[in-house]
This record gives sequence, structure tokens and C-alpha cells, in this order.
Amino acid sequence: MMEFRESIVLVTLLLFTVVAAATATATATATATATTATGSASASMPTHEDDESHLHRRSFPKGFIFGAASSAYQYEGAAKEGSKGPSIWDNFTHAHPEKIADGSNGDVAVDQYHRYKEDVHLMKEMGIDAYRFSISWPRILPNGSLSGGINKEGIDYYNNLINELLSQGLQPFVTLFHWDTPQGLDEQYGSFLSPRIVEDYHDYVEVCFREFGDRVKHWITFNEPHVFIDYGYASGISAPGRCSSWEIGRCKNGDSSKEPYIVGHHILLAHATAVDLYRNKFQKTQNGKIGITLDCNWMVPYSDSKSNVDAFERGLDFVFGWFMDPLTKGDYPFNMRVLVGDRLPKFTEQQSNLIKGSFDFIGLNYYSTSYVYSLPIANTVNKSYNTDSYTNQTALRNGIPIGPMPGTQWIYVYPQGIQDLLLYTKTKYNNPVMYITENGIDSNGNLSLKEALKDDVRIDYYRQHIIHVQRAISKGADVRGYFAWTLMDDFEWSSGYTRRFGIYYVDYIDGLKRYPKSSALWFEKFLSK
Repeated sequence: MMEFRESIVLVTLLLFTVVAAATATATATATATATTATGSASASMPTHEDDESHLHRRSFPKGFIFGAASSAYQYEGAAKEGSKGPSIWDNFTHAHPEKIADGSNGDVAVDQYHRYKEDVHLMKEMGIDAYRFSISWPRILPNGSLSGGINKEGIDYYNNLINELLSQGLQPFVTLFHWDTPQGLDEQYGSFLSPRIVEDYHDYVEVCFREFGDRVKHWITFNEPHVFIDYGYASGISAPGRCSSWEIGRCKNGDSSKEPYIVGHHILLAHATAVDLYRNKFQKTQNGKIGITLDCNWMVPYSDSKSNVDAFERGLDFVFGWFMDPLTKGDYPFNMRVLVGDRLPKFTEQQSNLIKGSFDFIGLNYYSTSYVYSLPIANTVNKSYNTDSYTNQTALRNGIPIGPMPGTQWIYVYPQGIQDLLLYTKTKYNNPVMYITENGIDSNGNLSLKEALKDDVRIDYYRQHIIHVQRAISKGADVRGYFAWTLMDDFEWSSGYTRRFGIYYVDYIDGLKRYPKSSALWFEKFLSK
């Protein structure tokens, strides 16, 4: 019976692909096809003198926000201070140091818990408008739920940080969840694998809205659910480290064919429940906005063949549409429903109505672009989220990279991609209010201080991407802000401290001293014009 159902699904997919090109969004197809003609290293870093001459703060719409972004586990440190409870990342880095490039952890990170005043002063000097940071759920609720009590020391810390930002004229953009699930909830019922997480998340965010909402005017419910799920529940390379035993040897026993979709389903329900709570209980008096941040590295069809243009649509659906379609249409993309079948949870009518329209803005994290091509549709035995789209991605075409790779191996510099993503979102999803909530590039963590401070590659990366954001705005995309990743070098998840994304250098050997890189000075000059 299972084989029969799968055959029906595959036949349906084949029928669908016959008409996919005709029914696909005109802008998406046009953008993809046009970009294939220019997808080379030389074409990806354009220089436009007119754009350069107009690249300053005043060339953006009134009220446009420039900021820097961070997250709690990567910055705060003080892992066992202030009555904080453990998170899955505290547990993961200590239980599996072999999965971190340098065997490190975020126990100290860059110690912003104790140095927040110094760091806010650096932001003020640089001239940015806002700081995006995340609240650590187990710092507010040590065991993850109200049953373990509310941690006053955690409340005090975030109140102090928010007040310091406001006193220096910076706006707080607060992310409520940036991957650090309370370990207590993971041990108790599997956290996001259970629908119980929705209620506990609701209780947690209600505390945050109540305690901080009089001053916080921009809330982000979740950061990059796709990456959190992919790395944590499909490949197992990040906390909580679950995957199918046949996929990777060193991981918790999981099921990468089902668990990623279950977790995504519960994240969407938790998000929608939080937005509903905020809108009904807090928004009218606090006058804030609430949204979600999604990651989407852009994709370019490997060729303009129909199969590769279809692969472009499927690839985006399994990363971006996975969340944007429910948020705007109340259901998962057709590609996902056909290919995943019974493994994809279904929304009730009530849930669909709750999720649809549950945002005031969309945050977009963009770093790089790759070519995407179609794989043969087959009846695979070992199904997984990572193979369900029947696509593959590569940075090379005919031996030529899609763009330069000056930093880590997954970032190929392709500034056009940020513009294409914004315009794709504008056309396909009815031009929501958008913020670029992360954009940046790393460098080697082993460079000397002198070498690291002269980061001209990072300056060029920021310059080119900001130009393309400006172009997207000129074409009608409703973009309200841009946040660089990241303010300072930090703990970069599985890379540990081996990669540096910061605008400020952190000396891990000499007391975590902060030094402005050339990019910090560039931003200061850019923002002063």
C-alpha cells in the first residue's frame, strides 16, 4: 500500500512539472533565467560609480535603519551565572566537543553579559541606529517553563541592556529564539518535537512582552528556523544533534525523514500563537511590531532548461516557501505537499487561519548564492529532508565559481542575490515589510591582529550588498532596514572561534579586548554622510 501511495505521489509530481514553468511566478522565473547568463565571478561583483557616489545614509528612505546583529549564546557567556538554566547548546558543546571545529563552547563567548555597556558604547561610536540581540530563553525561565519560576536576574540583565541601548539612542530589535532551546524542555518531552512546546513558548514570550515591551518596538519570534531544523534535526551537526543513524554516525537517534517537518510545524504554530498573543494583549498599548526572520541564500538555475528552472522553484520552496507560504497563504507549498506526502503535518482550518498573516514584517538573512539543478526523481529508500526536493546545489559551473570565495567555504560573494531575494519576496509574497536582519562575511580566525584589522574584503562585501539593497528599494521592495552580521567576532556555532565575522576584532588571548576593524571605520564614515 505504501509503494502504491508513493507511486501516486511521483506521478502527480511528474504531471505537475509539465506545467510548473507556466504556473511559476513570472518574476521568479525571469529572475532565475536572467541571472544564469551572468553567474560568474567577474559578473558577481559589479562596480557602479553612480551607485558608489550615492552610497550614504541619506540615499535611503527616511527612517531606514542600519544596525548590527548578534545572538545570546554566541555573545553573552556567563553560562552558569545569574541563575541561568542550561540550553541545548550548553549541553551539545560539552557533550560533543568533536563537533565544534576547535572543541570550544559559548561558556564565556565574548562576555557581553558583563561588558554590555562597553559594547553599546562601541555601537554609539560607529553611528548605527539599532542593535539586534536575542534573549536566552533559559536565562528567563531556567527550566524552560513557568513551573521552574521566572529568573529575576535574567530580567534585570535584559532590562539593563535595553535601557543602555535607549540611553545611547539605539533601538533594540529583540529575537525571542535564536536556537538555544532550554535543555530542560528537550529532556522532558523533546522540545520542538512535541506540540507541548507551543504552550511553553507562549508562556516564555508573554513574560518578555510584559517585562520589556514598553521599550522594545520590534520583536522577532524565531531566527532561521530552516537552519535550526536542518542542522539540528536533519544532518545532526548542531544542537540538539538529531539525525537518522544511516545519515551520520555521531548523532542522537532520530528520523530525518519526519522530524524536520514536525519541528517546522511546531515552530510555525508557536510563532503564530506568539503573534496572536502580542496583537491581542500587548500591541495596542505598546505600539510595537512583530515578525520572524528567515534565511534564504539565493539560488540560480544551473541552466535555463525547464528541469533546472523547476529545480529552482523546488529548492526555494523547501527552504523559504516552507515558512513563507504558510505565513502568507495558510499552507505549505504544493511542491512540499506532493514530495513529502504523509510525512508533512497538516494544519487544521483554525491553525491555518492563525498562521496566515501572522507577521508585521519579515526578516531576511542573506549571505551567498549557489547554482541549483534537478536530480532524477526516484523512489529512494532512505528518505530525508535533505533529499526530498530532488535538487542539488553547487558553486561551480563549467569550473567557474559563481562568485569569489574570500572567506569560509560556504560563502561565495554574489551581491546580486540579495537584490533578487528581495524582489522575489516582493512579487511572490505581496511585498511585505522587510528587514535584512543578517548579512556578512567571515575571515580566518588565525590571522594576526594587524592582518585582521585590515578587512578590505569585508568592506567591499558590505558596500556591494548595500548597493543591491538600495536597487531593490528603487524597484519597489519595501525594505526598512539592514543589519550587519556581526558586531564583533564571536562563537560561530560549529566553527567555534576559528572564523571571524565581526566588524570589531575580539582578542581571545588578551582579555577579550575589542578593536575596530577597517570595516567599523568604514561604517562610521558611511553612516555619518
